[in-house]
Amino acid sequence: MRLRQVEKAFDHPDYIFELKHDGFRAVVYLQKGECKILSRNLNDLRFASLKEALAKLPVQNAILDGEIVFLDKNGVSRFYQLLGQGTPIFYAFDLLWLNGEDLRTKPLLERKETLHALINSSTCTRILYAQHVERYGKRFFKEICGRDLEGIVAKRKRSVYRNDGIGWIKIKNRSYSQAEGRQELLTRSR
Repeated sequence: MRLRQVEKAFDHPDYIFELKHDGFRAVVYLQKGECKILSRNLNDLRFASLKEALAKLPVQNAILDGEIVFLDKNGVSRFYQLLGQGTPIFYAFDLLWLNGEDLRTKPLLERKETLHALINSSTCTRILYAQHVERYGKRFFKEICGRDLEGIVAKRKRSVYRNDGIGWIKIKNRSYSQAEGRQELLTRSR
């Protein structure tokens, strides 16, 4: 699912709102005790210790969508730590496949419920479930900005998982301090 950016947060009874962590968007593929992590551009992401940890999830096979992040002691994602010596975790916000069943046509809240149960049944400490707020995006966004976090993502509760150009909606904190100088860094490293 692609992210489409809008300028203002909104309230809507058909939407849920999740924290937008600052990291690498990734899809995790689990198959018979092995783990592969791909970027949104289908590049193989290394993160060997994370792959090893996620491979132990109690599944025959699964596909999860999420963000690879480094969290500081306050639970705040720190992008630059992820590039260096930080220990990455997987912030899971969707479950597309589980034990031979394609879940993409199920409503988002049903997929998230199954994902939550999977994570709770696991002893893996390197995966977190993406909690959400229903309906009240404006108040949630105000809180996120007040804590100097990256932003929020809005998703229709009953949406299926597909890449049709509509996707999910991101609302970024324009005053997010960790974004300062990032574009220059990424441009220089190319």
